[in-house]
Amino acid sequence: MPPKNKNKDEPEDLGAMRAARFGRVKNTLSMGFVGLPNVGKSSLTNLLAGAMHAEAANYPFCTIDPNVVQCVVPSKDFKYLAECWKPPSVVPAVLKVTDIAGLIKGASEGAGLGNAFLSHIAAVDGIFHLVRAFDSDEVIHVDDSVDPIRDLETIQGELCAKDKSTLEGVLEREMDRVRKEKGISKSSPNVKLSETFTSAYEKALALVESNTPIQTGEFKDAEVEIIRDWGCITTKPQIYVVNLSQKNYIRKGNKWLQKIADWVKEHGGGQILPVSCEFEQTLFDLKDDPVGQKAFLADCKEQALKVGLKGNQAEVKSMIPRLIRSGRQALCLQSFFTAGPKEVRAWTIMKGTTAPQAAGVIHTDFERGFIKAEVCAFDAFKEFHKGEASMAKVKEAGKYRQEGKNYVMKDGDIVVFMHNTTTAKKGKK
Repeated sequence: MPPKNKNKDEPEDLGAMRAARFGRVKNTLSMGFVGLPNVGKSSLTNLLAGAMHAEAANYPFCTIDPNVVQCVVPSKDFKYLAECWKPPSVVPAVLKVTDIAGLIKGASEGAGLGNAFLSHIAAVDGIFHLVRAFDSDEVIHVDDSVDPIRDLETIQGELCAKDKSTLEGVLEREMDRVRKEKGISKSSPNVKLSETFTSAYEKALALVESNTPIQTGEFKDAEVEIIRDWGCITTKPQIYVVNLSQKNYIRKGNKWLQKIADWVKEHGGGQILPVSCEFEQTLFDLKDDPVGQKAFLADCKEQALKVGLKGNQAEVKSMIPRLIRSGRQALCLQSFFTAGPKEVRAWTIMKGTTAPQAAGVIHTDFERGFIKAEVCAFDAFKEFHKGEASMAKVKEAGKYRQEGKNYVMKDGDIVVFMHNTTTAKKGKK
């Protein structure tokens, strides 16, 4: 069965924060599909590139190059603001996703694309770990049989093997640094390393030797700061994506799902998302035929009811929006909105961003000359604006507030930044 929906403030969100602690602090982070050949990476990437969300109908969907795409982040809040103001310019938040070429066993030692493949993983900030759990005579499996547990072991094993090699280099460099700092001979094996480094190193090494990602481990803040500079692949947040047949996706059952869940739990845990490229492609191909698409979904629901599913469990929907949102959450990204008659835009920031830093995303001068932020929560706007494309009623209700430089932005804030910058230098008198 697919994982149950969780409240966004529950442990899954905390887990994402923990997983992203080793990452880069920036607003333009990206996810990458990792997996064996012929598991559906390119198909899902193409589907993400063509996901025509209603809230961004006039946004130029972008394939950056043949294997990098930008997909619009689905947001009912953003859609509501766009429909309220109806501006000529509507700019949604996007998530960059890379289709990384298929990995094979031995990649950490140079097999297949080898180091090139691993460098592509190093370039992204989070991983969609895609495994195949469907049988098909038309799609050949690289190992001649379908076994997602074996595939998980292969991929995770190669990533951990690469990190183990990286850690060996990290240890050597640290020992050389300490020898040089203390004037110890290069040939001396007796080098005392710091307690924090030693603890971080031993924990990380134990994890990769057990085929478990480093990002799932328990580390102190000081250890995280050290590990962040090591360049280990398994410090990246990871989401496990299981590609099912259309039949199994509709019935929400597959002989491998529980085994996959058990394996993930044994290897540090993580979010698991069942998808079906077969289902998604059929749905996408009917995008210009709303009647046909509705009939297809009705037929899928009928099949679900026949196998005993009831209520919401019998509803069959696209997993593409959830996949995008989950990738964004794994990277600890969120949005704030600017809205007016000329443009409605969603701006991407990291969780924990302060108001001046958020202003700087719009323009660096806004951060440099930050005075205050005039803020309204989206829910407050929706409740009090009374159908007007204006904040007047919201202000009357006391829900429009001023925040200073220490304010931490919340997801969905609607903001106007007040700033004062002097661009021209005063001439001498």
